[in-house]
Amino acid sequence: MDILITGLLLGGTYALIAMGLNLQYGVARIMNLANGEMLVAGGFAAFWMYTAGQISPFLTIFLLAPLTFVLNWLIYRIMLQPLVKRAKSRGQLETDSILATFGLSFVMVGLMLSVFGGDYFNYSYLARPIVIAGDTFALNRVASFLAAVVICGALYLWLSHSRAGLSIRAIAVAPDSARLVGINVAHLAALAFGLGGAVTAVGGALLSTYLTLDASTGVIFTLKALIIVIMGGVGDVRGTIIAALLLGIVETLVATLLDPGLTLAAAYLLFILILLFRPQGLFGKKPT
Repeated sequence: MDILITGLLLGGTYALIAMGLNLQYGVARIMNLANGEMLVAGGFAAFWMYTAGQISPFLTIFLLAPLTFVLNWLIYRIMLQPLVKRAKSRGQLETDSILATFGLSFVMVGLMLSVFGGDYFNYSYLARPIVIAGDTFALNRVASFLAAVVICGALYLWLSHSRAGLSIRAIAVAPDSARLVGINVAHLAALAFGLGGAVTAVGGALLSTYLTLDASTGVIFTLKALIIVIMGGVGDVRGTIIAALLLGIVETLVATLLDPGLTLAAAYLLFILILLFRPQGLFGKKPT
């Protein structure tokens, strides 16, 4: 039972991170390889504000979210939208965006190294035990999970019931048809990219309360977010949440029963299996 609950606690925060990439890839059609670096930047911000001013990471996210939204919106408008306009096919856009964001990831790593250095960073926040179902868990993990549930739930409701959210989902399913009914695809793609970056940075701030990070760990989280998005189905919010919880449980099982050093290998193996046997995702339909 403790393995299951620990996996769910980890998977809940993973869901928040993967939803950010799903918005960027599923709607804006940008495979953002700098997604993990945005997560680490969010973690750095929470670390700095807590160690410098004793500001709670759960308060930091209210400042972090709008700032990272604007930053990602500008990245899309200045760097990525020209690629969208010149792309003659979705395949060309994906190739160009992978190359562009791959370079962006190195820029972000360099900036973080120059500002914060290359050391690992962590801090003690809510590092107290709490008993759930007879087992003891860290309060910071539970609090981060609950915050992720609230944010994921709010995002899901917004996407499902608001006019802008429904338009974003329409773009994810059929961008060409969305244009025919008067949806401003370029505007909403920039909105989705900015929102995805903000969600990822907030996820990084939550993870920083119990994980040790450094400037170069972003690539690991990019891989995990990509695994979740592919497993859950591109553009499928429900699938993303379930896939994230599943990955959290798998990693916890491997770390507890085998070796913590094998968690990334297990995640990668899961990724390969999904690509081979279920490339359309958990709830996607096979193309006819």
